[in-house]
Amino acid sequence: MSAFATTYVRVEKDGTKTYSDRPMPGGQPVDLQPAQTYSAPATGSSSSQGSREADLLRRTDDFRYESCGVSPTNDETFQNPESVTISVTMNPGLRSDDVVTLTVDGQPGQPNSMSYTMSPAYRGTHSVGVTVKNSNGQTVCSSSSVFHVQQVGLNSPARQSTAPARPPRPTPPRPTPH
Repeated sequence: MSAFATTYVRVEKDGTKTYSDRPMPGGQPVDLQPAQTYSAPATGSSSSQGSREADLLRRTDDFRYESCGVSPTNDETFQNPESVTISVTMNPGLRSDDVVTLTVDGQPGQPNSMSYTMSPAYRGTHSVGVTVKNSNGQTVCSSSSVFHVQQVGLNSPARQSTAPARPPRPTPPRPTPH
């Protein structure tokens, strides 16, 4: 059932058009075509194996991790560490077909390694990153950060000497006049 009302149009002296749902002096009825419609194909109660596989592939391609991160956090600074532990955090956890690549200073570690211990921790600025790719090679997660290691140098005034203080020298005896 469709409800159509007659529409009228009148062209004004300046060329503008006035529309109305009621007859007006100088107005003409407008011939409106019915709106274009679309009917979706009927879906059966049972789904075919092919459409299930296509749906699974679509969900796999659209998958993204809710959160993905690497620690240490960006611009974190460590004072005199012997080692720094680098780790990957993901939510949800790593899917079985996904591949993790953890890089430290541009060098990739072992595939699917979720942590690495930098030992010794050399002073300077270090970059870490994680990339997770799905079975199709598409990146589904990535994160990076930069952290700093400060080591006190041997000649630094902040470095405290651990050697015991030298005992004072004995003063030689003074000759006494006779």
